[in-house]
Amino acid sequence: MEKALSLADFYRIKLGILPSETIGKIGQFNVFSLDDYIQPDDTIPYSRKDYYKISLISGSNTVHYADKTLVVENNMLLFANPQVPYNWEPLSLDKTGAFCVFTEDFFKGYGDFKAYPLFQPHGIPILDLNDKEFRQIRIIYDKMFTEITSDYIYKYDVLRNLVTELIHTALKMRPAIMQPVGHKESHASDRITSLFLELLERQFPLESTMQSIRLHSPGDYAKQLNIHVNHLNKVLKEVTGKTTKVLISERIALEARALLKHTNWTINEIAFCLGFEDPSHFIKFFKKIEQATPKVFRKNEG
Repeated sequence: MEKALSLADFYRIKLGILPSETIGKIGQFNVFSLDDYIQPDDTIPYSRKDYYKISLISGSNTVHYADKTLVVENNMLLFANPQVPYNWEPLSLDKTGAFCVFTEDFFKGYGDFKAYPLFQPHGIPILDLNDKEFRQIRIIYDKMFTEITSDYIYKYDVLRNLVTELIHTALKMRPAIMQPVGHKESHASDRITSLFLELLERQFPLESTMQSIRLHSPGDYAKQLNIHVNHLNKVLKEVTGKTTKVLISERIALEARALLKHTNWTINEIAFCLGFEDPSHFIKFFKKIEQATPKVFRKNEG
C-alpha cells in the first residue's frame, strides 16, 4: 500500500506550490476552487492522506470509501480523514465546487473535531445534496475564500470557525444518519465506550505486511483499559447494542475487505496482519461474516 500523501505533497504534486504561509506554526489549512484543479476525466487515486479534506462537488459521482462503493446522484459533500482511504469518479461533466484541506494541528488547542460523527471510522461521511443545500454550503466556502486572502491578523481563527460551521451545517442537514450510535446519558459508560473505540481504531489502518494488530480479544482490550472484561462487555452492549467481540470482529472485517479490495497482499499476509496465526482461521472468520471466502470476495470485487 502506498505511503500516505502529506499535505506538503499535495501542494507540491497537485498544485506545484508549497506556500510557507500555510505550512508552519499556524498549523496547516488552505481552501481551493475545484474548478481550477480537476479535468473532466480526472479520477482521484484511491489512497489514504495524512490530512483532512472537505469537498463540495457538483453533479453525480461514484465514491469508493473504505470497503464501500456509493453512487451520489445529485451533489456531494465529502468528509475525508486520514484513517480511511477513498477516491471518487465524476459521473457528470462540468464539475464545480470547492474544497478545504487541513491537518489535526490546525485545531490543536481548539477542541476535538474528530469526535464528530462525520469523522468516525464506522460512519459514511458523504452527503447527497440538493441544489439548495449545495448553494447553502457554497456560501461557507465563499467566506473562506474571502477570509484567507484578507490581511486580518486573526483570520485563521475565523477559518477554524468556518470549518466548524461547515461540520455543524452538515450534521443539521442529516441528523438522523449522522448521530453517534447508541447515545446514552451515562457519561461513565460513554467514556469507556469512547476509549475502547479509540483503542480499537488506533490499530488501523494497516499500511504494511510487516504490521500486525496487537490487541485481539475482549480480554486484551479490558486489560489495556484496566477494567474487568465483563464490565467492558456490559457497557459496550448498553451503549452500542453490540458485544465487545462483535465490535472487534466488525472492525477487523472492515479492514480485511479494504485490504482484499485495494492491495495485492496474499491471503496469508492479510491473515497475519489481522492477528490470525493460522490463515485457515481467517478464512473461516471471513466466510462467516461475508458468506464468501477471501479469495472469492477479492475476485468478485476486482
